[in-house]
Amino acid sequence: MRDQDAGGFGLDLNYSCIAQTMPRLMNGVSPFEILIAPNVTHILFERMNYQGRRVYTDERPWPKNGAEEQTSRGYSIGKWLDTDNDGRFDTLEVETRHIWGPKTWDQTGMPMADDDDVVVRERLYLDKANPNILHNEMTTIDNSLTRPWTATTSYRRNRNVVWQEDSCRGNPYITIDKQVYMLSGDDKLMPMKPNQPPPDLTYFKPGRK
Repeated sequence: MRDQDAGGFGLDLNYSCIAQTMPRLMNGVSPFEILIAPNVTHILFERMNYQGRRVYTDERPWPKNGAEEQTSRGYSIGKWLDTDNDGRFDTLEVETRHIWGPKTWDQTGMPMADDDDVVVRERLYLDKANPNILHNEMTTIDNSLTRPWTATTSYRRNRNVVWQEDSCRGNPYITIDKQVYMLSGDDKLMPMKPNQPPPDLTYFKPGRK
C-alpha cells in the first residue's frame, strides 16, 4: 500500500506536520486532556499536528452547509449517557462528520476516501475495574472500506503528567516532486532510499569547479 515514489512514506504527510485527521487523531500516540463544560467537551492534544477537538453536547443539529464546518478533526456532536441508571453520566457517545483531507488510516500512508462521506462514531467510558483507563470504541464508515471498521483504543491516565512542547522545528524531511529527501547533519540533501534519483536541477546553473 506504499507509494514508492514518495520515498517509502506513502501518502502519510505526518512527517511534514500536516494535521492529523479522525479516526487516526485518537490513536493515543500523543498525550491529551479532556475538559468538560455544560455544552461542549474539549479534547486537547500536546502535539503540533494534533488539533484540539470540540464535541458539542447541546443537542444542536448538524450544520446545513458541511463544507463551511469542514476541518481536519471534523465536526463532532455528542451525547452524555447514564448507562447504569445511577444518576451520573458515565458514557460519551460522539459522531464526527465533515473531515477535511488528506486523510490516511495510519503511518503506512494507506489513504481514506477523498470524499466527505466518512462518519466516525465513538463511545468513550471509564473501565469499571480501573478508573484510570478510558476506553474508546470507534466505528468508522468510509468509502475506502467494504464495510464499517470497529476498533477499541484504551488510554491510561497519567496523574503526574509533564506537558512538553512538541513542534515541527528541526524537521529534516523535504518533499520535492513527490520524492522525500532528508537534510543530513551538515545541512546537505541526502536520499531516503537506495538508488533514489536526485531532484531535477533544470533551473539551477552548474557550479564552478
